[in-house]
Amino acid sequence: MIVGVLALQGGVSEHIAMLESLGVTARPVRRPDDLVGLDGLVLPGGESGVIDRLTRLFGLRAPLQEAIASGLPVLGTCAGLILLADRILGAAPGQQTLGGLDVTVQRNAFGSQRDSFDTVVDVAGVGAIEASFIRAPIVTAVGTNAQVIAQLPDGRIVGVRQGNLIGVSFHPEVSGDSRLHSAFVQSIAARV
Repeated sequence: MIVGVLALQGGVSEHIAMLESLGVTARPVRRPDDLVGLDGLVLPGGESGVIDRLTRLFGLRAPLQEAIASGLPVLGTCAGLILLADRILGAAPGQQTLGGLDVTVQRNAFGSQRDSFDTVVDVAGVGAIEASFIRAPIVTAVGTNAQVIAQLPDGRIVGVRQGNLIGVSFHPEVSGDSRLHSAFVQSIAARV
């Protein structure tokens, strides 16, 4: 099994290490050719506006959209969730998404970097996992095609799934909790 990690900016090495610890071959994705032969893809956290601009600069935007639309399993964490969302509140000037998740997300919903925090989040089908929220988004609206898989105790939505796509507001790769990645890998294995 080969899972790509979009490697333009953000927490790339942490996702690669997490996937490799699960026995998966992880491949950095920097060019359209890097998408060939992938069984799944991770869109890491980072700065969503920068990642968006870099996908266009490196000619990855259209190939990523095609891969998502064709059913490639994708896990998006933090900025990756923003990239997968169909709609963004508080987008950077000119910011676009890849789309695919019928949700609206609000960027930097928890505040600045110093407002970051760790907590335990119950993720449907995975269980309670340790999660780091770093300038994280929240899901403010969920369309009919997406389902909520994780919420904070106050009801804020921090995880969604739609078909082949999973998006979460937090960074499981930072806390070292591999259960979300493991569930993602198992879902890919079931497809393959």
